Amino acid sequence: MSEKSAQKRMYILETARKVFMEKGFKNVTMKDIVEACDISRGGLYLYFAGTEEIFMEVLKLETEETDDVFSGSIGEDAVPSDILALFLKEQKKELLGKRNNLTIAVYEFFFANKFPKKDHLLKQQFDTAVKIIEKLIEAGVDAGEFYCEDPLGAARNIMYVLEGLKVVSQTRGITEDVVDREVMYIMQGLVMEE
Repeated sequence: MSEKSAQKRMYILETARKVFMEKGFKNVTMKDIVEACDISRGGLYLYFAGTEEIFMEVLKLETEETDDVFSGSIGEDAVPSDILALFLKEQKKELLGKRNNLTIAVYEFFFANKFPKKDHLLKQQFDTAVKIIEKLIEAGVDAGEFYCEDPLGAARNIMYVLEGLKVVSQTRGITEDVVDREVMYIMQGLVMEE
C-alpha cells in the first residue's frame, strides 16, 4: 500500500471512529462514513467492505493507541504499584468520559455479532488485560509491595469491576467519587499491612 493510500485509510478510520462514538455501532451506515469523510462511496469501498470491517479496524487502532499511551507513560524506574496505579488512572479517564470512547458501540457490535469465543476480540482484550495485571500483582508480591495469595483471581476481579463500572457509566452515569472509591478498594486489597 502506498503512503498516500495508507494515509487515506487512516483518515477513514479516524473519521469513522468519531462517527461510531457519536452514533454507536448499529446506527452507522456506509453512507454515514462516506458523508463524514467527504469521499465517494466507491472510494470507501476501495478500502473497506462494510461497517463491520471498519469497526474491527477502529477497535484494533484503539487498542494500539491505548497500549502506546500506557507504555509511553511508564518510567524506567516504575515499580508494580506505580504501573497498576497508572493503568487504573487511565481507566478512570475513560469511565468519566474525559476521553472519547466507543463503549456503547463496542457493546452494540458484540451483541449484534455472535463470534466464536476463541475469536472474540473483547474476550482477547479482557484476557490480555487480566494477564498483564496478574503479572503486575505477582511482581508486586515479589517486591514486597503487594500481598495476594491469588494474583490471577485478583486480576480477574479488577477487570470485572472495571467492566461493570463501564456499563454503569454508560447507563446511569458515574461520579468521580464512585470511581475513586472502587479504585481505592482495589488497591487496599493488594497493599501490604504495615
